Amino acid sequence: MRLMLAVDQWRTAERHVMALEGRESLRAEEIVGAVGDELRRRLGGAFTAGELVDLYDAGTSWTLDLAARLAPSDPDLWSATVTDAAFWRYLGHAQDWGGGRLIVPDE
Repeated sequence: MRLMLAVDQWRTAERHVMALEGRESLRAEEIVGAVGDELRRRLGGAFTAGELVDLYDAGTSWTLDLAARLAPSDPDLWSATVTDAAFWRYLGHAQDWGGGRLIVPDE
């Protein structure tokens, strides 16, 4: 259940970022990319959707700090509404996630 709540939140954030325009869109994409790079550093190449949720649940203030450093003159972009989009995009690389859903192995 925790995974599905996170996925819904992250998917909503992605839609928000995709709806931005102009300079705001470019800056938001820069932030999302930087958060994605940090997720890669923190989780490595092989990870599960559950591990991504665990990292998220452990706290994401670091994502907001990163956003503030990257876009100091754009405080509207210092929010989970932007940084959560990176979690949505990174979820696509999870070993147990595909086609927009959790892959449960046959038992």
